[in-house]
Amino acid sequence: MPIRQSVSRWCYDFIALEEFCEKAVEIGLAGIDLLPPHDAEVINRYGLECPVTAAPEHPSGLGCIERAFNRPEHHDTLEEIYRELIPAAAEAGIANVITFSGNRDGLGDAEGLDHCAAGLERILPLAEEHDRVVVMELLNSKIDHPDYQCDHTAWGVALCEKLGHPRFKLLYDIYHMQVMEGDVIATIREHSGHIAHYHTAGVPGRHELDATQELNYPAIMRAIAAAGFDGFVGHEFVPTAEDPLASLAQAVDLCRV
Repeated sequence: MPIRQSVSRWCYDFIALEEFCEKAVEIGLAGIDLLPPHDAEVINRYGLECPVTAAPEHPSGLGCIERAFNRPEHHDTLEEIYRELIPAAAEAGIANVITFSGNRDGLGDAEGLDHCAAGLERILPLAEEHDRVVVMELLNSKIDHPDYQCDHTAWGVALCEKLGHPRFKLLYDIYHMQVMEGDVIATIREHSGHIAHYHTAGVPGRHELDATQELNYPAIMRAIAAAGFDGFVGHEFVPTAEDPLASLAQAVDLCRV
């Protein structure tokens, strides 16, 4: 079965959701990422899924990229946030729920990993109860998210192994990890079992998957398929072309295996 492809909603939020659903179906997409659970029913009417969702903005400011699970003082509030989000995701048919490490802010990587594990352990029984997967996103700290702690695959894999829970995996963002470490195909081959979702974008720039960027996406997609991956690969590039939907269609065609 071909790998299912999706697109992150925020990259095309200048198009009304229902119109975007129509275009997504025409292009051959199977899903739209990062919708709030209440929007899933809208895209379901078009035969689309929402593979992954994230916590909404919280009055405390917690749960965002910079302030999350690597600080024990955040855990009580984060548990409250995910005790609402995980059941809502289950009701909406959304398989994966995103978490973040938070920024280092002087915190060592070993200590940050221990703190993340302690906080995540509090929500994984709920994920198991509702048959959802909690994913932590790998992001680059070199350009886009300075000081972010979960910025290398090895750190994310170590967290997976420390938790040892089938309901915790990684969101492997190909763009971010190419910026940080390269070796994308080798990493996929070695660690596919710890990855529940992928994101794409061109490097450098986080734009289209075209000839101006360095990643060989057909080869990467073949590696993902060969690893037996049965989830979604979501396009998360910022379109710059005059026809942004044509850019998306081109990416879908390029990544079709």
